[in-house]
Amino acid sequence: MKAVVYNNAEGLGVLEYKDVPDPSVRSDDVLIEVEAISIEKGDVSDRRQSAPPDLSWTVGLAAAGVVRAVGSCIENRKVGDRVAAFDVQGSHAELWAVPATRTWLLPDQVASKDAAVMTMSFGTANHCLFARCGLLRGETVLIQAAAGGLGIAAVQLAVLAGANVLAVASGALRCKMLYALGAYHVIDRTTCDVVSEVLRVTGNRGVDVALDPNETTLRDSMAVLAPEGRLVFVGSAGSTAIEVDLRRSMQANQTLFGVSMGAVLEKPKVWSTVDSLFKQLATQRIKVLIDRTFPLSDAAIAHRYAENTASFGPVVLTP
Repeated sequence: MKAVVYNNAEGLGVLEYKDVPDPSVRSDDVLIEVEAISIEKGDVSDRRQSAPPDLSWTVGLAAAGVVRAVGSCIENRKVGDRVAAFDVQGSHAELWAVPATRTWLLPDQVASKDAAVMTMSFGTANHCLFARCGLLRGETVLIQAAAGGLGIAAVQLAVLAGANVLAVASGALRCKMLYALGAYHVIDRTTCDVVSEVLRVTGNRGVDVALDPNETTLRDSMAVLAPEGRLVFVGSAGSTAIEVDLRRSMQANQTLFGVSMGAVLEKPKVWSTVDSLFKQLATQRIKVLIDRTFPLSDAAIAHRYAENTASFGPVVLTP
C-alpha cells in the first residue's frame, strides 16, 4: 500500500510518500480502507519535533473509511461498515489497522471527509467546553484560534448551548465567517489588542470560560478570565515550556484544566459523546468546514499549507 512516512524530525522534507507493507490486523483491530484523512495539530507537531520510534513511521491520528477486515475478537464491526477512527499514528495511508474501540460507525448522511475531521475537532471542543469547564447557557466564553478546526467546532457547540461567544482570529474574512457561525463578537488579533478588547466588550468583567489551544496566547486568556472563571488549554504543539504566573488565578478562585484528547477518547462516556456528535452532524445541527483537500501523495505540501497558511478550518488528504 501507499503511505506517508518519516524517519527523523527535521521538517517538512522528511515526509515520504512510498510503498510500505500492508498493516497486520490484531484480534481486537479493524482494517480500514481509508477514504479521507484529517491533518491534525498533533500530526504537525509530532513530525516537526519528535524522532519516530521506528523507521518508516506512518504519520497521522485521524481518518475515516470502510472496514475491509476485522480481528477474531470483534463482534460489533463488520466488513463494509463505514467508520471514523483515531489512533496514535498510521492514518496517512491507504490502509489503517486500529483497535475497534477507537472507531465510530457513521450515519449514511455523513461524508467521509467530514467524519475524518469530526472526531478530534468536535470531540475535543465538546470535552473542553462541557466535560471540563461545564459551560452554561448565558455564560460568556472566549475561544482563541477560532478559525482552526477546533475553534470552528467550539464556536458552533457553544452557540448551540446558548453561550455568548467571543472568538479570536486573524483577518477580516475569517472574522466574517465566524460571525456567520453565531459568534456575537469576533476580535481580529492583527488589528487590536485582544485583552483590551475582551475587557471592553465585557465591561471589564472578563469571561466565564476560555478555551485556548495555543501556548502563545495563554497569558492573554488568563488575563481576561473572570473571578471563578474556568480556563482549558489543549493540545499545545509548541516546542517550549509554558510558563505562567498562577498567583492571580489562585486569588480569583479560578480553575485551569489541561486536556490531551488522545488519552480519553476511548473512555465510554467520551466515546458516547463523540457518537452523539456524529448524529448531530447527520441532522446538520453542526457542520464541518474544510478549508482545502489534497491528494495523499502531496502530504508534504498539505502539511506546509496547514502549518503556514491562514486557513479557515482543517485540511484533508484523500488517498
